[in-house]
Amino acid sequence: MLPVCQLLIVFHHPACEQAEDALMPLVEHGLQVELVDVAGQPDLADRVPLLRRVDTGAELQWPFDTEALVHFLQ
Repeated sequence: MLPVCQLLIVFHHPACEQAEDALMPLVEHGLQVELVDVAGQPDLADRVPLLRRVDTGAELQWPFDTEALVHFLQ
């Protein structure tokens, strides 16, 4: 079973849109991802896009590819 994740983003940010696109194949296979807009939080907004596991709090910083995502989700 895939973990639930949060994707910390700033809406309309090009790298955030790329990260969303990279996650779509996994979402189509059951990955649950909550988009969290952190535009009002400068300490987080400087780190976006950032994928965070809800169960462990582990974080994966952009850029990431499919291989890095699969490893992160195991």
